[in-house]
Amino acid sequence: MINVLFAAKPERWAEYEAPLKNAFKAAELDANVQTQFAPEDVDYIVYAPNSAVQDFTPYTRCKAVLNLWAGVESIVGNKTLTMPLCRMVDPGMTQGMKEWVVGHVMRHHLGMDRNILGQNGDWTPHVPPLAQDRRVTIMGLGELGSSCAEALRDLGFDVAGWSRRAKDISGVTCLHGDDGLKTALARADILVLLLPKTPATENLLNAERLSWMPKGAMIVNPGRGPLIDDDALLAALNTGHIAHATLDVFRVEPLPKEHPYWAHPNVTVTPHIASETRVKTSSEVVAENVRRGEAGEPFVHVVDRSAGY
Repeated sequence: MINVLFAAKPERWAEYEAPLKNAFKAAELDANVQTQFAPEDVDYIVYAPNSAVQDFTPYTRCKAVLNLWAGVESIVGNKTLTMPLCRMVDPGMTQGMKEWVVGHVMRHHLGMDRNILGQNGDWTPHVPPLAQDRRVTIMGLGELGSSCAEALRDLGFDVAGWSRRAKDISGVTCLHGDDGLKTALARADILVLLLPKTPATENLLNAERLSWMPKGAMIVNPGRGPLIDDDALLAALNTGHIAHATLDVFRVEPLPKEHPYWAHPNVTVTPHIASETRVKTSSEVVAENVRRGEAGEPFVHVVDRSAGY
């Protein structure tokens, strides 16, 4: 019997109990999934960083901590977590993010707000460029960023991607490192931020780097709030250098009611809805990693502690 501790907010157990048990059964694993065990009896921890478990020292036989969130910034620095940590790469989350990003890129590309919000009797036809004439840059080419880049490429957009390390995606101009950053931003008519939050990415989009972008560029951020220097973005919006920002993530959530983003005419706030871990598909990912652990195979999506993701 494999003892699997579900360590997350209590309300999540009601959602995950049946899908996890079904996923383990489908993987032909004899797993006992519970919310409470003696720590020394736990083989795997299915984990959300906001759970009560913060000290991993007592879990002496635990083989891996399997995160339910894509982001690991709030747990990766935990000194008591010495066993492998695997982030969640969920096909359902990836599909949801792809749909959200494509929707908002298309919204900005087509200038849809102009008509949706402009029902005032003004008949002024406007014709957007074709996708092939619109340059989109995706910052972050992990699982989510790569999927979004491919989807936008398939729609005909001129797509570039930027990452810390070199990547290769067919039909996408892949840039990397400090040398590629300015090029990536300078060609971003629409910029999509899908980087993880690390010390290296916090305030990556500051006043200087915003100035590298084309005048009238648009920003879509479903990644992490701290990627953007908020004061710098507001200043760029106020001068018109950045035409619009659609923001789904923020330094403080819920976004405080007095925050200037709420009232800014060129900011769209969405309440962290770009994508969410899907219970069924994420349960299957968890079961696959437990199967691998029991078979002596390498885990998938293991976090690089030095990189922070």
